[in-house]
Order: sequence, then C-alpha cells, then structure tokens
Amino acid sequence: MNTADIRAQISRAQELDAKSGLLTQHLTTRLPDLHSSIQLPESDRNAVMTRFVSAYIDQVPDLLDAAHAVAREAGIESQIEPVLKIAEQFFVQPPSLLDGHEGLEGLLDEAYLAHRLVEEVNDLYIKHFHQPLIPLDMTVANLIAHQLVGEAFANQLDEAVHHAVDELLDDESFALESVEAYRDKLTSPDTGAAWKRWPCLSKQLGVGLAL
Repeated sequence: MNTADIRAQISRAQELDAKSGLLTQHLTTRLPDLHSSIQLPESDRNAVMTRFVSAYIDQVPDLLDAAHAVAREAGIESQIEPVLKIAEQFFVQPPSLLDGHEGLEGLLDEAYLAHRLVEEVNDLYIKHFHQPLIPLDMTVANLIAHQLVGEAFANQLDEAVHHAVDELLDDESFALESVEAYRDKLTSPDTGAAWKRWPCLSKQLGVGLAL
C-alpha cells in the first residue's frame, strides 16, 4: 500500500477548505435533512459534524495501512491488497461519478467509498473466520456519512463498492493454504492488537445514531 498520495490529497483539501469554508457551508444545507435517528449535541451541531467529517476523511489512509498490515500478518495479503488498492484508487483516480466534487466535501464521497470497501472486506472476513479482520465498528459512522452524502448518490457509491468486492473476492479467495493455516492462529491475543487504538469514531466525536 502507498497511501502517501491520499495523505497529500487530504492535506490539500484541508488547506482549501480552511480558506473557503466549503465543507461547513455544505453541511449547513445538509443538517436539516438528516434522518432523525442521527443524534447531535444541541449546541455547535454544525461544528461537531464538521469535525466528524474531517476525522472520517483523515482516518482513511491510516485505516488502509492498518488493514494491509493485519492482512499481511494473517497471510492473506495477496487476497486483501487488491481490494484495498481499489480504495486507494478511489482517491488517486476517482470514478467518473465523482466528477465535480472538490475539497473536503468531495473527499467525503471518496472517504465513504473507502470506508465502505473496508467494511465489506471486514464482513467477508467475519463470514470466513468468524471474527473481524478489523475489530473497529464503522457501521454507525458509515450510516451517518451515507446520510451526509445523500441517499441516492450514496446508493450509487454502495453499488460501486459491491461491484469491486464481487470482482476480486469470492469464497475461493479464502480457501487457499495460506488462509487455512491462519485459521489456527486466530486464538492468539496478538491478532487484534493493532486495532486497540481505534475507538468508535462517531462516539469519539459526539455523533450518535438512535436505532
């Protein structure tokens, strides 16, 4: 994985947004339309959501690097890396459906794609190993991001994610000898050690979901 380009792109978007305030302006128009299940503090709602979106975007390269490291330790790097590379490409060469989206507002779409891709890989890992590759629950954060992106467009991005995963990962990907050998190591307490520093993003930033 080479996430340096992603980090540089995020840095440029942060600089642009610091000058333009486009993300805050965008969220000002989106907040009134958010589903009632999304819970925000009564004060500084816009500021809290701006911090959430910024952190959600900023987390992507670290998340991809950590996922790659765990996959390598698990002996499934060859199966997982091509999928993580797609998340990387979403930033470096965004799909055409992201044309015209700029700054942090634009990167929210790309971050959503990347987070959802990792979530889908995690779900497959749970299916085959009965425990997560990434013991980090991004479900709530992704549902909130889905709302911020907008239902119709987020559904299009979800379809892109499903297509990418279906193209590269299937049951045979988890039937190789290297994967089978790793099943015996899953009782090791070291398996999830790399993820202990990852708190729930939405809780950490004061954004909740009433289910």
